[in-house]
Amino acid sequence: MSESKRNKPCFYLQLNADVTDLMSRRHRLKKSSGVKITSNAFLIRALALAAHQYPLVLGILQKTPHGPRVTIPNSINVGFAVNAPHALLVPVIPNAHTKTLADIARCEKDLTEKARSKTLTLQQMQGETIALSNLGPYGIDSFLAIVPPPATTILAAGNVVPTVVPQNAKPTVRKMMSLTLSADARIVAGPYAAVFLSCIRDHLQNPDQLI
Repeated sequence: MSESKRNKPCFYLQLNADVTDLMSRRHRLKKSSGVKITSNAFLIRALALAAHQYPLVLGILQKTPHGPRVTIPNSINVGFAVNAPHALLVPVIPNAHTKTLADIARCEKDLTEKARSKTLTLQQMQGETIALSNLGPYGIDSFLAIVPPPATTILAAGNVVPTVVPQNAKPTVRKMMSLTLSADARIVAGPYAAVFLSCIRDHLQNPDQLI
């Protein structure tokens, strides 16, 4: 991580997503799918779908005899940070864009339990092509995440905060979540990253797209 911080010239973009509808769906989805759908599961699904649409955020900078070259991995493997008692670990959900929301929720639950019980294998922490860090459960409203060495981008998600916003010309309390994207400027341009982040927000604000 220190090497990544030193060598990757990152920029940061932030916006807020209205997750009111998403949060209200979680309990109903648990009954219909038979698995607890966490906010992390929604975020991983939205991140994977957006990366499938904007694959440059997965790009890897490689040195060749003809100069630097950006290659795009075939798989969208989402690494997500888990605060285990003994260390901060990053298990990986492979091919996340091909999995349903319920599939992702089951993978997340299984990998999180393994991380916290010290049974996570090295293979289950390899192959990451994009990353997620969610500090919302710890009461953090927003933050800047360091891009992990294998990746080019990481999404940092903050706490869900009840916020008064205008709706139909009236003040309304909605549940808002801060989303901050860190991206390697050598691979991803600002406008491209901005559209990518907006795509994630669009998925979160329209949870039917994620189910």
